[in-house]
Amino acid sequence: MTVEEELRTLAPQVLGILIRRYGQFDACEDAVQEALLAAALQWPAEGTPANPRGWLITVAVRRLTDQFRSDDARRRREQAVAALEPEPSDAVPDRDDTLTLLFLCCHPALSPASQLALTLRAVGGLTTAEIASAFFVPEATMAQRISRAKAKIKSAGARFAPPPPEERPARLEVVLQVLYLIFNEGYTASSGADLHRGDLTAEAIRLTREVHRLLPADGEVAGLLALMLLTDARRPARTRPDGTLVLLAEQDRSRWLRPMIDEGIELITRTLPQGPAGPYQLQAAIAAVHDEATDAAATDWPQIVALYQLLTRVAPNPMVTLSHAVALAMVKGPQAGLELLATLDADERMASHHRLAAVRAHLLEMAGSPVEARKWYTLAAKRTTSLPEQRYLEQKAAALPLEL
Repeated sequence: MTVEEELRTLAPQVLGILIRRYGQFDACEDAVQEALLAAALQWPAEGTPANPRGWLITVAVRRLTDQFRSDDARRRREQAVAALEPEPSDAVPDRDDTLTLLFLCCHPALSPASQLALTLRAVGGLTTAEIASAFFVPEATMAQRISRAKAKIKSAGARFAPPPPEERPARLEVVLQVLYLIFNEGYTASSGADLHRGDLTAEAIRLTREVHRLLPADGEVAGLLALMLLTDARRPARTRPDGTLVLLAEQDRSRWLRPMIDEGIELITRTLPQGPAGPYQLQAAIAAVHDEATDAAATDWPQIVALYQLLTRVAPNPMVTLSHAVALAMVKGPQAGLELLATLDADERMASHHRLAAVRAHLLEMAGSPVEARKWYTLAAKRTTSLPEQRYLEQKAAALPLEL
């Protein structure tokens, strides 16, 4: 495990311990961020300490002490300052408060967007820039949103404890959305040289397993875990040795991770008949159909189209429409897919998104319009901030004629 991976795993644990002990989310989160920065600078050069979690807690507590001592209200907080003395590393409780932290970040006093952003920052370990990309907003806007969310948690007097029963369904829904966002950012990084970030997908799967362990009868939790497993199982075949992107239809399926596929199929097969099927279960069912096919030609596209029709009724979403259009093209021809795709042209969320242009290019190429397809591949390449996707789209454009 690299230093970065270890810090990402430890960050929510350390933050949970500090909040449980001192109860101030905003101050604790700032202190943990400073401790993580210090570790990122020191550990590679000096080596990882014997007790890395205790090291981070000690440094974070010292940062808290300094912060309170410099506060204008120092006199009113003398007792708090006196209590903020680093405890010996062997006094650190041997428990993981990550799930409690997840629910705290999804406090009902926050807007859904703030819940997602704060959880991605505090628990997922994503940078502000990565979160901004996931939400299609400027980085400065996201930084303000996270800052306001931390202040709101403080003013709401939120307790570091599991949510009451009446709040759990709504809070759990946001938790699952956040975990899925973390997974997606890892599976196809929104920017940078690497297509995949294993630290994020592994963390998303780890946290989802924990939620599933606590809520084994919840169909959507099981569905999300199955979806992650069935999707991440394809990871080894998604790129060539040089980092070039390989689409699903062209992948060497012998390289797929069979144990993950078997686990995912078992989960969704056991859960789906219990109904009613939610969006994560339906997406997992679609992923299972893909993973069960021995090759691209053996894919049961009519079944996938039927599942997308159900998913559109349960949880309409422009990204669902993109995938539905591709599946429809495989069953009824590219023109049917293009017609469905056209319904997204007025969607402001998709107006400048590279995936809309990329899917349109793919369907136009299928329809025998290479010149038009080249134009859309080129536009998609300009819009994406992922270097592997950009190279792939540029290669697709270059292989098509400028004119007939």
